[in-house]
Amino acid sequence: MNRRCCRFAGRGLLWLALVAAGAPRVAVAATPAASPNLVIVHTDEHSYRTLGCYRRLLPEDQACVWGPGVTVSTPNIDWLAAHGAIATRFFATSPVCTPSRASFVTGLYPQSTGAVRNDLPMRDEMVTFAEVLRRRGYATGYAGKWHLDGPARPGWAPRRDFGFSDHRYMFNRGHWKQLEDTDAGPRVKARNARGQPTYDLEGADETSFTTDFLTDRAIAFVREHRDRPFCYMLSLPDPHGPNTVRPPYDTMFAGLPFQQPVSAKQSGKELPGYAAVRSDRFNARQMALYFGMVKCIDDNVGRLLAALREADLLERTVVVFTSDHGDLCGEHGRHNKGVPLDTSAAIPFVLYAPGLVPAGTRVGTALGTVDFKPTILGLLGVPDAGRTEGRDASGLFRGRPAAAGWKDLAFVRIGDEGQGANRWIGAFTSRYKLVVSPTDAPGFFDLQEDPFELENRLGDPRYAATVRELKAELADYCRTFAEPLYAEAACRAALE
Repeated sequence: MNRRCCRFAGRGLLWLALVAAGAPRVAVAATPAASPNLVIVHTDEHSYRTLGCYRRLLPEDQACVWGPGVTVSTPNIDWLAAHGAIATRFFATSPVCTPSRASFVTGLYPQSTGAVRNDLPMRDEMVTFAEVLRRRGYATGYAGKWHLDGPARPGWAPRRDFGFSDHRYMFNRGHWKQLEDTDAGPRVKARNARGQPTYDLEGADETSFTTDFLTDRAIAFVREHRDRPFCYMLSLPDPHGPNTVRPPYDTMFAGLPFQQPVSAKQSGKELPGYAAVRSDRFNARQMALYFGMVKCIDDNVGRLLAALREADLLERTVVVFTSDHGDLCGEHGRHNKGVPLDTSAAIPFVLYAPGLVPAGTRVGTALGTVDFKPTILGLLGVPDAGRTEGRDASGLFRGRPAAAGWKDLAFVRIGDEGQGANRWIGAFTSRYKLVVSPTDAPGFFDLQEDPFELENRLGDPRYAATVRELKAELADYCRTFAEPLYAEAACRAALE
């Protein structure tokens, strides 16, 4: 059973003098006495089915898609969910790295940030939640993958910090497996004969393996700033591929009887290309290593929580666990992300906030990464700054009824002309998905009746009213937020 909540203790009035690059220079105000801390653990390409707190909410066939009892234990992330809240229908507003991350930090749809696809830089004028908190006197920092500064790789400590004042350990791109500190600053430890950084794992241990290394830096920041309000984002590049992990995690799940997901063995019915079942090779060894990366992440979440307890900070710290997008991990015969299928677009979102969020809270309405900034600022009681297109769902996490006019609805999109045929926009609710594309047929899915999205029910007369409603909502989103795909005749026609 879920239970328990605590209270935030008071905090002193402090000042933060450093002004962030990449955002308007604004004077820093005194921090309110009771301001809670904020720590975000943000993973990359993470299937929510690997987390125990999500599996417990699913029927057996959906919880164990890789075979009966084939699971990874995640007690630390599960603890956050049990003592806080879990959002069961939280979507990447665009299920690829750069646009999802841009929406997450700004509260804007990707087309408003300039970062509509991978490796495009976010616009200079964007105001992130970190910049808002910095202006309120928070110490702010970031460690790990950023992917919002263009093509630089690794790209340590980008010139534009967007409010994350301590960003020494921020790197722009790459899924490096080993990191180290040097006199010149952090760098990728594994190098080839020409001195170039590589993804090589040989020699990685609990101090150099990237998940461990970055968590150590987060712990150091927490300890350094224990006497002032702080905001820190720990952005782990795992469990994104390459699927490699240090010992003992590399063999921990090798003996599990992994099976190809059942959804990969069915042909589906009238599925558009973006939802079609494919025949990508399923590799049990790769899944065992993916599980190992998840287990390493959970153990490091445990280390971070222990550090907060040791510093007497856990009861006054909001902790968020989430990801930038999902990974199909063999479902529909596919891997990775970028499509509207559930474990590509739906992501884990766990929120621990003692005294603010009742233990055991479950938020089932559709939400997106675009909603994160207004929601977290609303929860912290901090007024937003700049333009925001997402919604403040903090009341739902506090256990309050939805505000008048609230809709169980999230808009998810991917693609511009640089992404070829994989372009689509969708209106998602907690149960239904309507997806239209300029290059493919529209699709409508009922996840209650068809949880693996194997049947396009667009032509089923039983859903006619729901389809009409979602078409109208999606068209309204397109007009309101200048959705580029609405300029495509096929998309407009599909929404008429």
